[in-house]
Amino acid sequence: MINPEEYMLPCLNKTLFGVDCTGCGAQRAAFLLVKGNFSEAFIMYPAIYPIALLLIFLFVNLFVKFRNDHIIKLSLIIFTAAVMIISYLIKMYSFFNLTN
Repeated sequence: MINPEEYMLPCLNKTLFGVDCTGCGAQRAAFLLVKGNFSEAFIMYPAIYPIALLLIFLFVNLFVKFRNDHIIKLSLIIFTAAVMIISYLIKMYSFFNLTN
């Protein structure tokens, strides 16, 4: 059986600087989500669900037009970015506390 993790792209930021970026874990979380490991996907990358919700909305919006869809899109983008930033700050806080 083919192991998809062998084909995942390495994080350039982590490779060069040794520190995770805001997207580290997204590929593995998407793979876990496809496999059906929902809680593990959230633990790996908490922003996976807001990203999935945004992508689903964007796909549905191609075929079904909603009133004020631009407001929904903007709200989902802001929410996704906030989840990414907050989870990254928590990850960096714990990373730097462990290294001290």
